Amino acid sequence: MLDFKKIINLSVKPDLYQKGTAIMWTDSYISKQLLKVHLNPDVDLASRKKKTIESTVKWILDKASKSNLKILDLGCGPGLYSQLLVKKGHQVTGVDFSEHSIKYANKTAKENNLEIDYRQQNYLELEDHEKYDLVILIFTDFGVLLPSDRAILLSNIHGALKPGGFFLFDVLNDNQMDQKVSDKSWDISEQGLWREKPYLVLSDSFLYPENKVVLYQHCVIDTDRCETYRFWTHFFSHEDLKNILADNDFDRIEFYENVLPESDIWNGHNVTFCITSKSS
Repeated sequence: MLDFKKIINLSVKPDLYQKGTAIMWTDSYISKQLLKVHLNPDVDLASRKKKTIESTVKWILDKASKSNLKILDLGCGPGLYSQLLVKKGHQVTGVDFSEHSIKYANKTAKENNLEIDYRQQNYLELEDHEKYDLVILIFTDFGVLLPSDRAILLSNIHGALKPGGFFLFDVLNDNQMDQKVSDKSWDISEQGLWREKPYLVLSDSFLYPENKVVLYQHCVIDTDRCETYRFWTHFFSHEDLKNILADNDFDRIEFYENVLPESDIWNGHNVTFCITSKSS
């Protein structure tokens, strides 16, 4: 029997950074569905569109302006960026939390005779030391990390970079934050992203303006369980990023807002790309 009191309580704005009851990335069914979304070249969901990925890789390498780089691709997913970087003559290590994505990435690399070192790993547990010329974290992953995890990641990246190496990442900037709060909605399906059997999903979002955070919440209900998936998404100004990076021993920070094509509030000038170097 459904616990309606529990469902009603979920509609109340939670405390900042209150955890959900489940994680989609480690769910065996959901992670398989996410891989399908990753591989759809026509949507900007789990990955960006194919043409955008290609133009982004070109932009990255134009900025790097060096040959035979050792590159670490964090949150590499099924290897869409890693493959292009290797084809351009660079050495790439790809790290991702998802078992299904890494299996697919390894399979595709083998089929295309590409030498890529893929690792299924939480990048918060990265232990590489002064190994890479460039570390990339693409598709605004930086903004979904809680501040404590963000500090761990930046320390790991700093340790993994060679002296003078670069960290390149993108974030959602704090333009028009009020437009990035979604209305309450619901959907019911026989089968879909969240479950392989009939389910109801109640979606909502909550703004925490003093922290520049929006929580995107999905309560997924089926005949057996009710799970809450929470995605804390941070938005940044240039000054925010300067302070965060300086506190973690990065310097020479550059910002770019013209990397992605204009299409909606999640692309174009709404996304800031940042390049920073490891302090020597």
